[in-house]
Amino acid sequence: MAWGFFNEIGRKIIHITILIVLAAYFFIEDKFVALGYTPVLAKQVALLALVALLILFLILEYFRLELGWKMPFFSHFIRPKEENRMYGVIFFLSATIISLAVFDHKIALAALLMTTFGDMTAALVGKRYGTTLIYRNKTWAGFIGELLVNLVVGFLILDSIYVILGMAIIATVVETLVDELDDNLIIPIFSGFAGQVILFSL
Repeated sequence: MAWGFFNEIGRKIIHITILIVLAAYFFIEDKFVALGYTPVLAKQVALLALVALLILFLILEYFRLELGWKMPFFSHFIRPKEENRMYGVIFFLSATIISLAVFDHKIALAALLMTTFGDMTAALVGKRYGTTLIYRNKTWAGFIGELLVNLVVGFLILDSIYVILGMAIIATVVETLVDELDDNLIIPIFSGFAGQVILFSL
């Protein structure tokens, strides 16, 4: 069966759970700071919690890929190309951990939210309204829709117009050019790196 519009909606709704992960990270970090731990130690504890979650998903992926176990709910939202390789959530969690560990909090948050909402917009708008291709199966409608959403995310979170423009453009271009590589890993790493470099250069 072809990958349909409503399947894509379901897959993107699952991706929004990254908001819960981010909320949990900041809650744990703030809680440990309130308990008297240093910010560095509190950050490390919060990151370890995310690593524990990543390990849990890796175990589930072991059962799915190595032992052939089908997850009752999530299997409906796995793309055909992901049936025999790791699910995107593994890459997104990995990117989340890297981003929060390496980039400033605002840049990490912007990169992850651009990945979530920008990618969602590109896929849904592209499938619904896209008619003119820009690259492979990507459309101009999806490209423009994602760029606008990424800019909105940037303006809501970031302070510098240069960082906002740099991250939004990089995130949009990378999502457009990437097909076989997992965009859940590539987008936040590339856009976050660009944002951090731009910030340092100001």
